[in-house]
Amino acid sequence: MATRVQPRQLCLAGSEGAVALATTGLASAEGRGRPGPLQDESLGVASVPSQWRGVQGIRGETKSCQTSRIATAEASAQTRRRAEAAVQTEAPVPVRALPVFPHDSPRLAAFLRRVEAMVTRELSKNWQSHAFDGFEVNWTEQQQTGTCLHSLSYPPAQGQGLHVTSVSWNSTGSVVACAYGRLDDGDWSTLKSFVCAWNLARRGLKPQQPSVVVEVPSAVMCLAFHPTQPSHIAGGLYSGEVLVWDLSRPEDPLLWCTGLTDDTHTDPVYQVVWLPEPHHSHRFRVLSVATDGKVLLWQGAGAGPGPLQLAEGFALLVQQLPRNTKLKPHRGETEVGTTAVAFSSFDPGLFVLGTEGGFPLKCSLAAEEAAATRTASSVPLRAPAQFTFSPHGGPVYSVSCSPFHRNLFLSAGTDGHVHLYSMLQAQPLTSLQLSHKYLFAVRWSPVRPLVFAAASGKGDVQLFDFKKSSQKPTVSIKQTEDESPVYCLEFNHQQTQLLAAGDAQGTVKVWQLSTEFTEQGPREMDDLEQLAAEGDA
Repeated sequence: MATRVQPRQLCLAGSEGAVALATTGLASAEGRGRPGPLQDESLGVASVPSQWRGVQGIRGETKSCQTSRIATAEASAQTRRRAEAAVQTEAPVPVRALPVFPHDSPRLAAFLRRVEAMVTRELSKNWQSHAFDGFEVNWTEQQQTGTCLHSLSYPPAQGQGLHVTSVSWNSTGSVVACAYGRLDDGDWSTLKSFVCAWNLARRGLKPQQPSVVVEVPSAVMCLAFHPTQPSHIAGGLYSGEVLVWDLSRPEDPLLWCTGLTDDTHTDPVYQVVWLPEPHHSHRFRVLSVATDGKVLLWQGAGAGPGPLQLAEGFALLVQQLPRNTKLKPHRGETEVGTTAVAFSSFDPGLFVLGTEGGFPLKCSLAAEEAAATRTASSVPLRAPAQFTFSPHGGPVYSVSCSPFHRNLFLSAGTDGHVHLYSMLQAQPLTSLQLSHKYLFAVRWSPVRPLVFAAASGKGDVQLFDFKKSSQKPTVSIKQTEDESPVYCLEFNHQQTQLLAAGDAQGTVKVWQLSTEFTEQGPREMDDLEQLAAEGDA
């Protein structure tokens, strides 16, 4: 039975309450058989751990962190060095005033009035005078006319007795290439030959070690670098073939070739030219001329290597030449052998041909008349000749159209003469005898309208300036000491002070011309127009 504790008993306070409680308990213990108000019991200890301390306790963690390594550097600075100096001039000298001389003002005024009309008249005459027109003061020291910068050669070719038959500059103007072959009599069709190129901009240039050497199975007669691709070069062979090489691939340079087909020339190819396609100015074809009387246009097939395919063709026949032509062909011959070609800078379809008969021909790519030839060809051949000019005394070896005038061109031949022609008349405007031997090449300057260069059979390069003389060369540069012929020359169109010439000794010489031949003078174009007008009149 549960014991009920009265509240009033539990509320006893102080020591009295404790004594009473203890007494009561003791009495109860003594009289266990009797019921009392309280009874003592011994129970087990119940322990209840405190959860509050655990919840309210402080949790602690230890962590650490590190920043990226801080770069430190020590530097010192120094102020600009300064110095002070003092100078002393000489003691100033007082300037004495010039003595004033008395003058007769009325007499001076009378004199000035008397001479005024005469002085005014003379000043007016000087103002209208043209005595000093074109005069330029040259404040710089005169340079030597021509300086040889490089003398280039390939000893194995020279060892075979080969000549430099052609030279060409690439589109950047830094690389010059030459063809090795023979231009004298003989059958050179089976003679191994070479195409060599030198990069003049390369450090450590070795004149007798070309940058690129291409071996060719037949004598190379002519070369022409591509107008925009610096490493592509076309060549014509003695065998009649036309080839295109990529000089950036020295191990396998051949890109395209005609091979020996019915379309291939049957005689030596004397000149090759790159021409833009009519509707694709960025794509080019190769035109070739040969002494078999054919002028052929070739198109490369694909990216190469591959064949050159005939795209268009022309044939020069005696019976189809213009009526003003006075040609006496050899018995049984109907073809007119062509030896040189030059295209107009103003009309891309107009060109001039040099012939073995000695007369230049004005021709057109747009000609439609069919050529009366029985020669087999994969494309119809046309007759291009439109007009015949008065002949040289022997075969024409070179022609060059003016880059500054649409009607003017030059021709050079075995008679030692250079003829200046107008497209508008048969007779030459002037005929210049520059040598008693053959002239093998002639080229207009790309920067001076009145200047041209010619390669002589006496071993010199002749520079002619119409502004200085209309009859004799301005200067003659000696290329070979033994007077062996100079066969070819070309101006550099990028570095216009450079001129390359190749000779029979197997050497290419690069000449640096003075400013006399590279800077256009005042009224020079007017003088050229006047020169052309003499023919038009």
